[in-house]
Amino acid sequence: MTIQSKSIGHDFLSSIRRLYVRNARFILTFIVKGLLAVGVLPLQIAIANDAGRLSAPVHPPAEDALPRAIITTKPAEVYHPKRADFKRETAAHEARSTADWVIDSEDNRSMPFVIIDKTNAKVFVFDTNGRLQGAARALLGLARGDDAVPGIGERKLSTIRPEERTTPAGRFVAALGHNLHGDEILWVDYDDAISMHRVITTNKKEHRLQRLGTSTTNDKRISYGCINVPVRFFNNIVLPAFKGTNGIVYVLPETRPAREVFGSYDVDEHPQQPKPGKSTPLTVP
Repeated sequence: MTIQSKSIGHDFLSSIRRLYVRNARFILTFIVKGLLAVGVLPLQIAIANDAGRLSAPVHPPAEDALPRAIITTKPAEVYHPKRADFKRETAAHEARSTADWVIDSEDNRSMPFVIIDKTNAKVFVFDTNGRLQGAARALLGLARGDDAVPGIGERKLSTIRPEERTTPAGRFVAALGHNLHGDEILWVDYDDAISMHRVITTNKKEHRLQRLGTSTTNDKRISYGCINVPVRFFNNIVLPAFKGTNGIVYVLPETRPAREVFGSYDVDEHPQQPKPGKSTPLTVP
């Protein structure tokens, strides 16, 4: 055989081998894919690009390599309590704290309201938004105490003993009305005949006008339970505030905490869910 013949034969055999290898790779790949499709081989087996080699098991990526979700949170809302505006008026802590609670909790139900500080014998009148309209000294019940005697509103004044002459504490729905003489008054507790009115001066021995003018709180305990205020204060502050509307009168207690009476809270304690105090229904004339 000549050299040329050997070369031709060698090339022919090489072509046959290459054809065989290509076909073998194709056949092996086809078989493995079929086994994967029917679930015979585990999912971790894959076809290698090289001739007949299988890939190594697939490992999950490291935790640090995973993309991290960006979670945004809404900033917590800062609690800003509402407060009553006393302007430049001097007031005791209990009076301020109660007025702040009234506005913060909206316990006044968008009505004008009054704070009566019995301990300091002072009256504060606010508009619906808690802005002070005026303040004045007041005369109160002779006896100290926070509860009215049952049925006292139906008794004659002459039958009421000194120890029974109290100005009851509590939350009252108030409205303007008239007394038996036709004088305009603010009914506070109609059933117990408790009202706010102009100072009464018919009994000269009681010196009510003089008592209003002093700074001594003991001088202010003289009435049968009603709240006596200066004439000008009643005409210029009380009447306009309650004209054509009801309002709320808060009479602060003097024998127990205000929270116990009103169910109130200190606005500086940042309550999460402030709740209004309990309303006392009252039928006004």
